[in-house]
Amino acid sequence: MSGKLYGVGLGPGDPSLMTVRAVEVIGEADVIAYHSARHGRSIARSIAAKHLRDDHIEERLVYPVTTETTDHPGGYQGAMEEFYAESAARLAAHLDAGRTVAVLAEGDPLFYGSYMHMHKRLADRYDTEVIPGVTSVSAAAARLGAPLAEGEEVLTILPGTLPEEELTARLAATDVAVVMKLGRTFPKVRRALERSGRLAETRYVERATMSGERVAELADVDAESVPYFAVAVLPSQVDAERPAARERGEVVVVGTGPAGPLWLTPESRGALAAADDLVGYTTYLDRVPSRAGQARHGSDNRVESERAEFALDLARRGRRVAVVSGGDPGVFAMATAVLEAAAQKEYADIPVRVLPGVTAANAAAARAGAPLGHDYATISLSDRLKPWEVIAERLRAAAAADLVLALYNPGSRSRTWQVGKARELLLEHRAPDTPVVVARDVGGPEERVRIVRLADLDPAEVDMRTILLVGSSQTQAVRRDDGQDIVWTPRRYPEA
Repeated sequence: MSGKLYGVGLGPGDPSLMTVRAVEVIGEADVIAYHSARHGRSIARSIAAKHLRDDHIEERLVYPVTTETTDHPGGYQGAMEEFYAESAARLAAHLDAGRTVAVLAEGDPLFYGSYMHMHKRLADRYDTEVIPGVTSVSAAAARLGAPLAEGEEVLTILPGTLPEEELTARLAATDVAVVMKLGRTFPKVRRALERSGRLAETRYVERATMSGERVAELADVDAESVPYFAVAVLPSQVDAERPAARERGEVVVVGTGPAGPLWLTPESRGALAAADDLVGYTTYLDRVPSRAGQARHGSDNRVESERAEFALDLARRGRRVAVVSGGDPGVFAMATAVLEAAAQKEYADIPVRVLPGVTAANAAAARAGAPLGHDYATISLSDRLKPWEVIAERLRAAAAADLVLALYNPGSRSRTWQVGKARELLLEHRAPDTPVVVARDVGGPEERVRIVRLADLDPAEVDMRTILLVGSSQTQAVRRDDGQDIVWTPRRYPEA
């Protein structure tokens, strides 16, 4: 009979935090295995030391490399793969001999632990049990004495070995975070925290529950003193103290894309999370999760100027304000209104930033294929802010130039004739079978994307939640064998 394999979580370092089950398994095992660097010292063994017996068979699994270079023909990855295969074979020999093997692991065996490499190579062949352990993340939060995550907050755990840009994006986009594996990655992690605007709220915990434990504000930590066993913690923001009143705030105009959270960029998520106040059309505000301590100021869709000045007034009182816009804020949306107001003398010293978002045209095009694959023009059919004569002139010019057209604001309850008139103008320059993408509520619960002929475009099917993409003379529409209709505009235009 084969022996049994155990992955034993030992907790974060303090032997008294080992579970009762972990102690039982160590006591019953025939073989105790643990990883170590080439210096031979093993943190895992030191945690479990008082539970080891003289008759235990000890298997020391010594890493061939840690952070140094190697002359292995497969490089670092090749050296490690060979090591894991050899280690698994050593343990398999004990299991085949009927011995019970306990592989010790700091923290939890399946949480960034070395044990998992043995588990993946052996668990399908031998009876296996994993004993969970207290993670360094839980230990760090306990030492800080602060909630790690509360309510609907999202906790993100990141390895500090990620590229700096990736760290920055993920830190900006989450509510709560823990960054592990600091050590030599600390300078990069600190820069990512600073760039994402999270440095001031981040705590530092070193060797939680171990000898030499240290807790500090991360911004105050000397990079030269940081060991591998340290974590950066952005704790819960529920009930967190808001910064003291600023002399001057800022306004950030945020594009939320055409629908819900899936369309938000990490930068936009970060700006929304950091804001003291959210200002916007109520429909767009409803897309943004509620956060403790944030004030929300919703309004009607037709008061852009008033909304912009309200946001700037809040910023003048030291508030960080996010003006929430649908799609991209610079495309028929709130960025223009805010910048126009900010150009007034009384707001000239208020910082204003604009963050891009996925446009309705880009979202609709992606659903249909690639109708915007060549030159295109974007035109709003709303005559609320410009005369219809101007719209008609631009439609004719764009159509005569054989541009694909993205038509925004095609119709509403009070504007019902513009789509029909636009179709008539375009048919003067386009063939009746020109593909038209009719996209409604892209990304939303009532999404519907259809491809029709220009001659068959029905104005009754178009409302303010619809965008139209009208093809050029080169745009192709094809029904695939799977029944999917796709549209694309070739990148190469035929020579005259």
